[in-house]
Amino acid sequence: MKKIFLYVLAGSLCFSACKKDDEVETYKEPEDINLQNTYDNEAIQKFMENNYLDAKGNIKPFSSTDSADDNETKLKDLNPQTTPSGAIYIIRATGQPNPGTAIGDTDVMRIMMRAKAYLAGNTDGNTSFLTSSNFSGFSPLDETGNPVSDPIFYYVKNSTLGKATTDAAKQRSYYEMEGFQEAIRKFKAFDQADSENYNLQGVIIVPSKAAYARDEHFNFGTQYSSPFRNTTFIFNLQVYKSTPRNMATQD
Repeated sequence: MKKIFLYVLAGSLCFSACKKDDEVETYKEPEDINLQNTYDNEAIQKFMENNYLDAKGNIKPFSSTDSADDNETKLKDLNPQTTPSGAIYIIRATGQPNPGTAIGDTDVMRIMMRAKAYLAGNTDGNTSFLTSSNFSGFSPLDETGNPVSDPIFYYVKNSTLGKATTDAAKQRSYYEMEGFQEAIRKFKAFDQADSENYNLQGVIIVPSKAAYARDEHFNFGTQYSSPFRNTTFIFNLQVYKSTPRNMATQD
């Protein structure tokens, strides 16, 4: 009887230990937003260290088992630049239009892109992006294969603001992403049809402080009221076309 008890005890201890090892620590929001900004910055630097651009301009992670990408250039070595709000942009030398069209502050754009949302945090002293997901509806390379038109996080129409029912939703900052606005204007637009194959122009990385931080914001079709709290966004993109908006209506 004593032996049976010892076997059961040993088994239960083993199960408890295994369960603890398998558990993934979930993200915990720091009380101090400055600490979240530090997490974002450290995770972004690791991302730029561990990824490169392939021949079509897609962001790719370096392989730890395949030497084929050993001579690729890290994102951090592709001359990343920083905007006043803290967004980072990388212009891919071989992916630009010639001469291209300057992107205006209120232009209507058609963009082929892959847009992802990341949450940076610290587990066991290691800071990194803990989660990643598609910024749904704005990742045509993964979803539809067609450029997205006039993204609301770049410019929100007056008609949308006019329909708002809360004070927060009547503000442009509820929708628009400052860091993206600053960075996209550093690129020039192509003038090509949606049917043309893509050749991505580069990368825009928007840390949470240059996106929505902890402010109330548009839910972008999710079930949550502020789904991108503390979220960093990474865009891998090409502007297919940029045309002036009808400023008589601003829509």
